[in-house]
Amino acid sequence: MESFLYQATIYLAASVIAVPLAARLGFGSVLGYLAAGIAVGPILGLVGSETQDIQHFAEFGVVMMLFIIGLELEPRALWNMRHKLLGLGGSQVVLTMGLITGGMVLLGLPLNSSLAIGMIFALSSTAIVLQTLNEKRLMQTAGGRSSFSVLLTQDIAVIPMLAVLPLLAMRGGGASVPGGSGSGGPAAETTAAQNTEAALSLIESLPGWGITLLTVAAIGVIIAGGVFGMRPVFRFIHRANLRELYTALALLIVISIAFMMTLVGLSPALGTFLAGVVLANSEFRHELESDIEPFKGLLLGLFFITVGAGISFETFFAAPFVILGLTLGMMLLKGIVLFALALIFRLKPRDRWLFTLGLAGAGEFGFVLVSFSLQTGVLGDALGQRILLVVALSMLLTPLFFIAWEYLSQRMADEDDGQELPADEIDEKKPIIIAGIGRFGQVVNRMLQLAGFETTVLDNDLDTIQLMRKFGFKGFFGDPTRPELLHAAGIETAKVLVVTMDDPKRVTELVEYARKQRPDIHIVARAYDRNHVYQLYQAGADDIVREVFDSSLRAGRYVLENIGLSEFEANELQKAFFKIDRSALRDLAELWKPGVPISRNEAYMERARALNKDLESALSAKYDEMRRDDPPSDDDEDEDEQDETGAVVSTHHTEEPQAGRAS
Repeated sequence: MESFLYQATIYLAASVIAVPLAARLGFGSVLGYLAAGIAVGPILGLVGSETQDIQHFAEFGVVMMLFIIGLELEPRALWNMRHKLLGLGGSQVVLTMGLITGGMVLLGLPLNSSLAIGMIFALSSTAIVLQTLNEKRLMQTAGGRSSFSVLLTQDIAVIPMLAVLPLLAMRGGGASVPGGSGSGGPAAETTAAQNTEAALSLIESLPGWGITLLTVAAIGVIIAGGVFGMRPVFRFIHRANLRELYTALALLIVISIAFMMTLVGLSPALGTFLAGVVLANSEFRHELESDIEPFKGLLLGLFFITVGAGISFETFFAAPFVILGLTLGMMLLKGIVLFALALIFRLKPRDRWLFTLGLAGAGEFGFVLVSFSLQTGVLGDALGQRILLVVALSMLLTPLFFIAWEYLSQRMADEDDGQELPADEIDEKKPIIIAGIGRFGQVVNRMLQLAGFETTVLDNDLDTIQLMRKFGFKGFFGDPTRPELLHAAGIETAKVLVVTMDDPKRVTELVEYARKQRPDIHIVARAYDRNHVYQLYQAGADDIVREVFDSSLRAGRYVLENIGLSEFEANELQKAFFKIDRSALRDLAELWKPGVPISRNEAYMERARALNKDLESALSAKYDEMRRDDPPSDDDEDEDEQDETGAVVSTHHTEEPQAGRAS
């Protein structure tokens, strides 16, 4: 017990110290966990051989991560990905295996050992790559989606790889690599764990057709259980009215499916991913995700620490050039395949490099394949130890490659800025200029045109402009912040400038420039948040609209209507909140200081607290007043409902001075 508590203290302390430091330095959490493992393992020696046992337990974090990914991926979306899974992912696995196998043969290894190494290095780290893509919000990019497709294909490919490895076994053990020998240690314990798993496997005593039937049956049980079994189980748990039982059920689902997959010789991660996809359309999806998420994060972090702690520096220093050569050579060959596929599948330059650098390393399933290869005799102990070290070092380099991608991405952005496509020639000048035609600007533009007003639309996204033209809306390609384009659009004669671009910095710059050029023009600007409101206020915007403020007000009104208030009462409280909050925002804008965090602006904080109390008192008084008075007739309610927008706009234009109105 004391040993367990000691180990837990070491791992948790290393996490809470190293990870925040790495995140603050911009390295990401994964590199922080790996660095923590190296510190407590090879450097300080606080943990030892038990790291391998903990790693098998921590690998369950990968299983949970794939379950959550499955919950977020509907079956239809998975079907739509079939071309990338088979084309992009399948090509990557096959081509990488071929190149690395050929390279190992050239180094003098037997074909069976070379093919096993090709399988091991064809896989990338699902845990590191997906965690980093999510942290950096790159999952929805073309490069992120392509990376996910390849990772999913690799996880599926582990199944046939495990089936093929015993066929490659040679009597008398595996081969060694020139340049010295490694020691046993962690690999022996890993082999013992694999022997335990092999003892549990049901497939060893079955014929080929029996294995096929058992595999299909296991997958059928998962699908049938998800479709037909989850609803009654959740109802049963719900009757107990105990929050912890939901967590227990979520863990039971993941653990039982992983165990069943292990029994039939399949990948636990693949089984839980399939279960997540089946449950993606269920009403329990968000409940399961919220229950599993904390365990997933903790176990993934523990897994990364064990990878760092398991790096054998003795093996490395015995032949450092051989190990580094194998690691960099593997990543180079794999990178060539990835980059070529990115070109074939027409990924843009930034996505191309994200795809290549993110997947160039080896992955956690490599540890499984190495251990299984050692167990079956495909690889010898010395070679196996070196391959384990190459896998670990490449995983250590993967977060650094993401940092390199960020640098390259910034350089490519700078080059793109210096080589912009020529802007359109603007052949008309309308009274209203709209700068930015994304989700926000499209609504504004359509409303104005339906009301009969003509607009000049500017946007620097060529695809968006071309799409607009297909729908019959005219727009001009070009950067609205460029003075020459703004003057060509008629800033000297326009009555209203609407600035709706996504980038807050560019919005502020455009407002400042337009106000200097035309002190009399009316400027309506989109604000990202309160701080941006204050910047635009100082820049000279007339009407400032926060992105989600109006939709938040409407959502709050719906809540009020469904907890007992009438539509009239909810509408009146919404309008009262709108007026008071807008007035408070104007008041606070006078106290806001550029470059000074709000929490350190004492005058601002003091005034904000006072205004918040005034807001509560005013809303409470308004509510009491409505309760005392008789509610209006249904006709009056309908009239207020229809005139809500007009009332807001009217109040907005009569109660405040000309400059700096915000909503």
